[in-house]
Amino acid sequence: MKKTLVLKVNPRKPEKKKIRVAAEIIKNGGLVAFPTETVYGLGADALNPKAVLALFKAKKRPLDNPPIVHISDVKEVYRLVEEVPPKAEKLMENFWPGPLTLIFRRSKIVPDVTVAGLDTIAIRMPKHNVALALIRESGCPIAAPSANLAGRPSPTTAQHVLEDLEGRIDAVLDAGPTKIGVESTVLDLAADPPQVLRPGGIPLEKLRKFLGEVEFHPIAIADKEVSVEKVRSPGVRHKHYAPNAEVIVVEGEVSGIVEKVKELVKYYEEKSVKVGVLATDETAGCYRADVVKSLGSRKNLKVVAKNLFKLLREFDKEGVDVIVAEGIPLKGLGVAVMNRLRKASGYKIVKANA
Repeated sequence: MKKTLVLKVNPRKPEKKKIRVAAEIIKNGGLVAFPTETVYGLGADALNPKAVLALFKAKKRPLDNPPIVHISDVKEVYRLVEEVPPKAEKLMENFWPGPLTLIFRRSKIVPDVTVAGLDTIAIRMPKHNVALALIRESGCPIAAPSANLAGRPSPTTAQHVLEDLEGRIDAVLDAGPTKIGVESTVLDLAADPPQVLRPGGIPLEKLRKFLGEVEFHPIAIADKEVSVEKVRSPGVRHKHYAPNAEVIVVEGEVSGIVEKVKELVKYYEEKSVKVGVLATDETAGCYRADVVKSLGSRKNLKVVAKNLFKLLREFDKEGVDVIVAEGIPLKGLGVAVMNRLRKASGYKIVKANA
């Protein structure tokens, strides 16, 4: 088992020496976890097939699940893709750096393994000084899915990375907790109108203001399993974001949700099952379960998104067997949160009546 080097870095002014150490690892085909504004990513040289294969292996990630390629300069897009449509140029100008991933036709220099054999590539420019410094110093685009074992809740701190990947990767750049807490929005401009394949840090409403008509791909807002032939985006086909405990999501009006959650807690407690409730500030006081945690206020979806993965991991540490999670409204960042919760539950969703 290799030793994973932990390098604590200043999120505002990353120390050059530490960034150089991490960049050398990337240049030599190694794996480095690093913070972005969304979650921690696990980085490898996107143009080095062996390094990307090692990345899949370290994460136990299925080879048909393409990672996002991260860049530090818009100019890098032009060598990685066949063409850049005018709409994409406008989006890059307005939303990069930031939590928006765009799908392009890939160029010949991109190895097959980096794009899971697809003819498309997913690219973004992260809005985090440490991530940008690492990409620049490495001198290559960096393929980086989330820095966790496949299927687990995404990591929002370096400690989460180490819980899953210590001894499996070369280094972690620790710059404290991430800001957004859910992954980037993935937008496919080849569809007409453009489609959000994965809801994330940029809400649909913002994209509509800018592009006009934009819609969700059915899989982005699915409340049941949808079969997918080819995956153009990460986080689509396989079970994702799941803690060890079974997750059940209760959706509906708040009053109905509270009653249904209480009912489920009682049902599981009678079976001597340790139950956790993932609630919100407005409702947490209503529950008597083994463990009750609040995502934050329903009025502040930024806080809810930031807390989601952290709390799912905390439930595991508390040893609960079942997590009964409240649904939140499908608007703004709430869509990204519900997408993650539904997937974490394997679409075990209970509809509550008010």
